[in-house]
Amino acid sequence: MYIFLAVVVLLFLAWVFWGYFSVKNVETLSYKVLDDSKEYEIREYEDYIVAETEIEGGFSMASNKSFSILAGYIFGGNESKEKIAMTAPVLIDEESTLRTFSFVMPKKYTLESLPKPIDSRVKIRKISGKKVAAIRFRGIFSNNLFEKKKEELKKYLERDGIKYTNITSAGYNPPWTPPFMTRNEAWAIIKE
Repeated sequence: MYIFLAVVVLLFLAWVFWGYFSVKNVETLSYKVLDDSKEYEIREYEDYIVAETEIEGGFSMASNKSFSILAGYIFGGNESKEKIAMTAPVLIDEESTLRTFSFVMPKKYTLESLPKPIDSRVKIRKISGKKVAAIRFRGIFSNNLFEKKKEELKKYLERDGIKYTNITSAGYNPPWTPPFMTRNEAWAIIKE
């Protein structure tokens, strides 16, 4: 019995360490915090570049399909056959059943220096700097969890008189990360 318990504890610790160290050196999109309330942060992001794809369908199906398409691009599915480092966050924007999934590109690239995708479903574009209101949450990312946090963020922003356009989800961790260690966010794009 003690051996079984020891094995379970060791496996759990290995999972936690793997979840921690697998994202420790991942480049993340930098921002400046303009205001930090108890419930959310107001941030300012500079311009950045994304590789994105649009998929119709439900959340799970669209997530799996779009991840495969974008991963194909960064793992060498481009004209240069160049591998591009994974960064965080992965952004998901949705309108009705059309979902846009975006991988943020490493800062070292420009629109001109990024290798051209060979898959026509992958689009490269520059996102202009913007201000966002962000709320963080933990747990296994799901559409239900995001919708709950999105409504929570809307309530805070309406209470504080902050106008926004749409709300995007931002995920920072690979799927094998322990749920209590994940970083997910809902971003409301603030109207200027």
